[in-house]
Formats: sequence, C-alpha cells, structure tokens
Amino acid sequence: MSTPERLIESTQELLWERGYVGTSPKAIQQLAGVGQGSMYHHFSGKPDLALAAIRRSAEQRMAQADQELSGPGTALERITVYLRRERDVLRGCPVGRLAQDPDVVADETLVRPVAETFAYLRARVASVLDEGRERGELDPGLDPVATAATVIAVLQGGYVLARAAGSVEPFEQAVEGAVALIAARAAD
Repeated sequence: MSTPERLIESTQELLWERGYVGTSPKAIQQLAGVGQGSMYHHFSGKPDLALAAIRRSAEQRMAQADQELSGPGTALERITVYLRRERDVLRGCPVGRLAQDPDVVADETLVRPVAETFAYLRARVASVLDEGRERGELDPGLDPVATAATVIAVLQGGYVLARAAGSVEPFEQAVEGAVALIAARAAD
C-alpha cells in the first residue's frame, strides 16, 4: 500500500474512533507507520488529510449502499438488505459520527462530503422506494422521500441508541421496526 493510502486509511480509522480534535498528526503518522516528512510531502496538513479521509469514508458508504440497493429483489427486499447488513454498530457510522463532531460541522469544507453522503443516501433509498411504487410492490400513497429520510434517520438514531446502551439491541430493534413499517405498506 502506498504512503498516501496508509495515511488516508489511518486518518479514517482515527476520525471514526477519536473525532477530528483527537486525531493528531502524530497519531496518524504512528498508525500509518510513516514519518512527519512523508505526511507533509503528500498532504499540506491535517485538514487536507482529514478531507481526503472523510471523502474516502463517504465514497465507501455510498458505494456499499448502492451495491445493496441495486441488488436483486423487490424494493422492500433491497431496503431490508441495506438495513440489515452487518455493521460495527457500537462504533457507530464512520460518516454519521463526523456529523456529530463540532469541529467537522463548523468547517464548511470538511462537512460538505458528510452532507453530500446523507443527501445521496436519502435520494438513493427514495429512488428504490419510488421504483417499488411504480412496479406495484408498495402502496402508491407511500411518500418515498419522507420514507427514505426515515430509513436514514433510523440507522443513525439506532447507532446512537446502541452506543448509549452499550448494546446492539436498540439498533436491531430500530432496524426491524423500519422494515416492519415499510412492509406494512407493501401491496397485497
């Protein structure tokens, strides 16, 4: 793996674990196994490297969601695959945690890929739900945009509940509740 890749991956991991303030250049360098000169050769500083790491995390979440939501099956089946996929629930969402980081939110450049990720996820889920309505799989009265926002909120809120409880159970309950709500709108 190249030095820039090691730096980006290490920064992704530290941002997820510690947040922006807790991710020091020294910690990044240690985790990546590179010296200070290597870091500053490839990136102008911590903000530049953090932006690359946030963008990478965002791209990974969007690609994973797109893969799950583009799979075979009905709209309900694809949404269910997306909701039920294996996650490191007690660590939270690597992008969602950044939305709760005051230093990331306060920086227009750093928060942009976070906001774009959630906008993409809402739109992608809405398109699957809309497709389900058009194919007669879901109630035509279902609002795909509002329901998609609910799906994303359930996931992010589920992470928060699970972390607070120190248990994956609240997350799993939230996911199963969302699946049941959408299933209740499935066409007979």
